[in-house]
Amino acid sequence: MADDPLDPPPEPQPQTPPAVAAASPSPSPPPLLLRPRREAFEHGLLPIPKLIFPEGTLAHTLAQVKDKLASAADGGGRVAAAALAEALQIPHEQAALALATLAAVLPADDPALDSGGGGGADLRDVLLFLYIQSYKRLVPRAHKDSPAVTDVWPSTSAFDGYLSALSPIQLVRSNSRRFMPSQADEEIHQLSYLQKHMANILTLLADSVEGEGDDSLVLTMETFEHLGFLLKFSEGTPLSQAATFFANSDPDMPAAPVPAAQVHDWISQNISASLEFSTEKSISKEVSQQVTSDIDVTMADANASNARNSTPTGTNPAYYRNTTFVEGFSKTSVVKHASDVKGHSVKVLNCHESVIYILAPLKYATVYGCSDATVVLGAIGKVVKVEHCERVHIIAAAKRICIANCRECIFYLGVNHQPLIVGDNHKLQVAPFNTYYPQLGEHLAKVGVDPAINKWDQPFVLGVVDPHDSLSHPAGVSDVQAESAARLDPDLFTNFMCCIITVFLLQIPSWFGTEVQEPTKCCPFPLPEIYCASQSKKLAALEDIRRTIRELQIDDNRKKELTNALHAQFKDWLYVPVVYTNRDPNSKNRENS
Repeated sequence: MADDPLDPPPEPQPQTPPAVAAASPSPSPPPLLLRPRREAFEHGLLPIPKLIFPEGTLAHTLAQVKDKLASAADGGGRVAAAALAEALQIPHEQAALALATLAAVLPADDPALDSGGGGGADLRDVLLFLYIQSYKRLVPRAHKDSPAVTDVWPSTSAFDGYLSALSPIQLVRSNSRRFMPSQADEEIHQLSYLQKHMANILTLLADSVEGEGDDSLVLTMETFEHLGFLLKFSEGTPLSQAATFFANSDPDMPAAPVPAAQVHDWISQNISASLEFSTEKSISKEVSQQVTSDIDVTMADANASNARNSTPTGTNPAYYRNTTFVEGFSKTSVVKHASDVKGHSVKVLNCHESVIYILAPLKYATVYGCSDATVVLGAIGKVVKVEHCERVHIIAAAKRICIANCRECIFYLGVNHQPLIVGDNHKLQVAPFNTYYPQLGEHLAKVGVDPAINKWDQPFVLGVVDPHDSLSHPAGVSDVQAESAARLDPDLFTNFMCCIITVFLLQIPSWFGTEVQEPTKCCPFPLPEIYCASQSKKLAALEDIRRTIRELQIDDNRKKELTNALHAQFKDWLYVPVVYTNRDPNSKNRENS
């Protein structure tokens, strides 16, 4: 399943005020904008030290690794987990994890790279995957008033000694979200990284032929297309079609290999043009924000009625992504189903004391910086990443999940691969998937999640420190293993469907669109016996209460009063104000994609 093309741009945004326009004229976009593939950088980095080489020796070391892998690869140039483990001197399970992670971030499905990595991966994809393991994420900008941050958040935070500046509660209280890198900033950083290393990357991929100097290294069109793992054009144009030296090639007559130096010149020119446009656009946006407002957002402004619009302004399609954002909601509920979701990924960012429902089939999902919330993710075919969250309940059906730097969270999982736990985590719990909705079975089949396989209770734990993070880390913890997750006590396990979604289905059926042929009527993931027994015990207790109430020797008026009181208590417990996103164009609480 290849990456979907970009959605058409939405309606033009309101005109920029004249004063802002005069101060920062909008740059004219080049015909095509080359962009980094975010999925590779957001979901494809593993904190395994032996996969990460010093920048000064990166190219030389990977050239040696290439030779080892090439000699161990099969006739089709595919690398199995055993060969990768031998070449990198890492445990077999880490090599299998690397290949599974690679499979999750490739732009198109690789049938030979099966769920366990037994079929092996293309050597060129493996080399690109290993190369970007040296990437370091962008550092957040410093807060303009550091003492103010200290005043609103104690020095001993939920992430004591590690990334405390990114604690979810602090993001709201100190307004530090403004100083986090935007998606545009991160893409500029990623593109700059690729520009810096592109010569080495091309040398690593190139084939040697007879010749001197630059002419001795060439790239075939097939090898060139593997660069789509790292780069793509904003309009969805394939790299080989945009490149003049491979454009309009006859499928029956493969194009001749091209000197690596020529490919490097072409990519460098396109990256430079894209960086120039993106940087000017970013500066223009910052100037616009400073002119229109230069005051901090208060806690009152951080509620649902002012949910942040994280989509860059302007009508250039390069700035509209295949991502749906649900950001900045507080003390409310947001329901998104398939018709509301744009693109193939969703990001739930900085939501607090809220319930978020994403009932749609997607490839990628990110939950970041949330606290005291419940997030329901319907069907995710590639990866879910949950990062920097506190006291959040995640209910997710997915092929894979990565949990990083979270505290006191419970994960109700239906996952085909072992949950990956990295970073500084505290008091995590895992439990079986515990909900359903009418289209869940259909959505699982669409994205390729197998409900017969659930590895919710088999976490794969890596180290505390993420070497891809540019922030400083406490000394002496680089080799410390991350804290794992405990199984949720079966007596505390509840069926989320019975508590919440059934009521929604009964009262608001229009949320779920048209009827499906065979609606899902129960959780498709089998419940382990011990949890099933706990559920049966609770249902029996509930039936006892019902029987007791029915047998009470009281008159009809008292029975009516008792019934009304029970209903009122249930409704008070259940009630959360619901945001109808993407329904009312005048609503301030609509999500922007």
